[in-house]
Amino acid sequence: MKESDFLEAQVTLMEMGGDEYESLPESQSPLVHALAGSVAGVCEHTFAFPVDVVKTRMQRLRPSPDAKYTSIPDAFRKIIRSSEGYRGLFRGFGAVAVGAGPAHAIYFASYEQSKLMLGISADPSQSPYATAIAGVVATFSHEATMNPIEVVKQRMQMHNSPYKSLTDCVRRVYAAEGLKAFYRSLSTNVVMSVPYQTIHLVTYETFRQKFNPSNEYNPISHLAAGAIAGASAAAITNPFDVTKTLLNTQEQGIEKINMSGLRSAFNTIHRESGWGGFSKGISARITIAAPGTAVSWCVYEFFKHLLSSDKPELVAAY
Repeated sequence: MKESDFLEAQVTLMEMGGDEYESLPESQSPLVHALAGSVAGVCEHTFAFPVDVVKTRMQRLRPSPDAKYTSIPDAFRKIIRSSEGYRGLFRGFGAVAVGAGPAHAIYFASYEQSKLMLGISADPSQSPYATAIAGVVATFSHEATMNPIEVVKQRMQMHNSPYKSLTDCVRRVYAAEGLKAFYRSLSTNVVMSVPYQTIHLVTYETFRQKFNPSNEYNPISHLAAGAIAGASAAAITNPFDVTKTLLNTQEQGIEKINMSGLRSAFNTIHRESGWGGFSKGISARITIAAPGTAVSWCVYEFFKHLLSSDKPELVAAY
């Protein structure tokens, strides 16, 4: 697409009267939300995946001496200079490539349909409690899909991970620990994700409306609101993320400590590392969440609008 065509399409969107960026028809197909959410999810996870690798390693209870990082730049430097090389920053990416699209498609479709049923699709910022309820519904559908993917991803992200590939990890974990290994952290994920998504969605809708009260095409407002929402939710719920990582990465028969759920993992972290253990990886998590959520919302809102546009010339321009 030519730059002039792109700029012309931008101007057209800005000048549209009565076709607001946020205001899609109430009868909008869930397929549009699912497709837009799928693209947004893949972009979000791809954007900051190397930092996600660092976060997983920082949150390990007993990390290898070679995987003790003082900061994100220090982690990048040590990983790249090790035998892992640049490939070490993308260990486990195959799991995200397979699972992020479907999981986020379900998440965004559930969120939008829940808003519609609750009657808050026009301006969710005015109904924070209903927005939170819609977020909880979306969270349960997302976590049921994403939890096994997270287990495989984090097993492969570990320093000196013994798994050669995505299929090798799935096969060996299932053979050694059974199906329950893929859902051991599900309760922790749900306990973490409900407050995370509640804070995230209410904050996003509030700031999105504050930055863009006219609901015109303004991607900067989605980037800014998404960044604030993601960083806030990530910082507040980091203790649960540390607990989830511990449950996902423990290997029965190898680790000397075995945890079956949230309470035992929480107690283990406190016993081994004190209260400070629950802040492990927080800088990496915020670094992932702020830009990742910003990109996710910006991409989602753009594709939602694009896929639902009844102006063929505008879609063609993009």
